[in-house]
Amino acid sequence: MQPILVTGGTGTLGRLVVPRLRDAGRDVRVLSRGGRDGGDGVELVTGDLTTGEGIDAAVAGAEVIVHCAGTATGDGDKARHLVRAAARAGARHLVFISVVGADRVPLAGAVDRAVFGYFGSKLDAERVVAGSGLPWTTLRATQFHDLALLTVRQLARLPVVPVPSGIRFQPVDTGEVAARLVELALGAPSGLVPDLAGPRIYEMAELVRGYLRAAGRRRVILPVRVPGAAARALRSGANLAPDRAVGRRTWEEFLADQVGSGHHPATASTPHPR
Repeated sequence: MQPILVTGGTGTLGRLVVPRLRDAGRDVRVLSRGGRDGGDGVELVTGDLTTGEGIDAAVAGAEVIVHCAGTATGDGDKARHLVRAAARAGARHLVFISVVGADRVPLAGAVDRAVFGYFGSKLDAERVVAGSGLPWTTLRATQFHDLALLTVRQLARLPVVPVPSGIRFQPVDTGEVAARLVELALGAPSGLVPDLAGPRIYEMAELVRGYLRAAGRRRVILPVRVPGAAARALRSGANLAPDRAVGRRTWEEFLADQVGSGHHPATASTPHPR
């Protein structure tokens, strides 16, 4: 049985995808900048999606690729390096994780690109995947609980917490997204599949207040109206999928586990709006 390649396999999402693939009986290869033997059916290989170095070797022999690697910018270029190598290797299925609203959040000005450029980066990568000639599946998910927590925790360090007014989020459990990606990876290529969103929609201020309650902290919350076309789109709900509220774990349940227990999830170098 050929291994499934997971890019970003040590990140917030990928580290939950890998063990689920192993539980399904599949060998897994993880793309890393420092390859070594992963043990227990997991192989770590060296490669850099930013430059394309080592990607041909990483995709060799992997018929299925789950592309979880992503940053705030440059996802389109990373996807181009990946799909070119995957096409040369004859991959039969590329599964990509994107974000709800990627096609609905315009980036018309400098503020849009600086604050909300993640949506455009994901849309660029989506188009690369869809136009690659490879059989593909793309799943759009709403903001992960883990990354929402990272964002509100950083904001709560300030004595007065600035919160974008009118912008709502629909956070989803990262493990539920991982389980869906594994299901898609083990199935047939399906193109753009229905979105995956969390069970409830929250104002940003509600997310902050929920964290402060769970952490036993007090802060003043200052509503801030963010300018620009992207912020207007978010205020209209472009990043939400109320008809796809199929996630089960709520923000409050997540906080009870992560903050109430004193546990600190893995940090990320750049907080994403997911």
